[in-house]
Amino acid sequence: MQVECFDSSLIFVIFETWYKIVDYTYKTILKPAEGLFKDKGSKFLAFAYPVSSEDDVKQYLEQLRKEHHGARHHCWAYKLGEDGGRFRCSDDGEPSNSAGRPILGQLDAFNVTNIAVIVVRYFGGTLLGVGGLMQAYKESTKDALTNAEIVEKKIQARFSVSCTYGQNSAVKNILKRYCCEIVSQKFAETCEFNCMVATNLKDDCVAALQKIQCEVTYE
Repeated sequence: MQVECFDSSLIFVIFETWYKIVDYTYKTILKPAEGLFKDKGSKFLAFAYPVSSEDDVKQYLEQLRKEHHGARHHCWAYKLGEDGGRFRCSDDGEPSNSAGRPILGQLDAFNVTNIAVIVVRYFGGTLLGVGGLMQAYKESTKDALTNAEIVEKKIQARFSVSCTYGQNSAVKNILKRYCCEIVSQKFAETCEFNCMVATNLKDDCVAALQKIQCEVTYE
C-alpha cells in the first residue's frame, strides 16, 4: 500500500500568505458613475469619479461647473489614500453639514477610497429644510455608488531584484510564493525583474531573496 505524504508546514505558509493578501486591500470604483434623486421639483445629480489626487477632484469640479452652470450648488466630498485617511467635503452654500457630510457619509458606508462624488443641485422652487437636504444628498450619492462598479485592489509596493542565471529558477519560485506581479524583466549579464508585491508581504519576500544572495532595491 502506497501512502502519499505532504508537508503541512508548507500548506500553512501558503494559507498565511493568502490571508495576508486578502486582508491587505482597499475598495474603489473602476470608472465614473452617476446617480439621481428628485424631491419637490429639485434635482440632485450625483457624479462619482475614481481619483488619485486633489488636482483630479478640482478638474472634475471645474468641468461640472461649466457643464451645469445653471445649477445653484455643486457640493462634493472625496477620500484619498489606500486607507482613506485624506478626506474633505463642501456644502457649497447649502446649510452647514447638510450636503458635504451626507456625501462623505456614503463614501464611508460603501467603504471606498480614491474617489470623489460631486452632487449638482437644480433648485425646484421649494425649500427642503436641512433634513430634506441631508436625505437628498445622501440618496443621490447612494444611487451613484450603487450604479458604480466597485473593485478591490491590493495595496502593493514596487521592488527590483537582480540575480545570476543560476539563481533565476529559485528567484521565480520565491516571487510565485509571495504572489508577486512581474511588471517587466530583462536578461543581459544578469537577470533583472521589476515586481509588485502586497505591501505587508514585502519584507518577507525581500528577506527570502536576500537569503539566496540576490540584490534587491525597493521604494
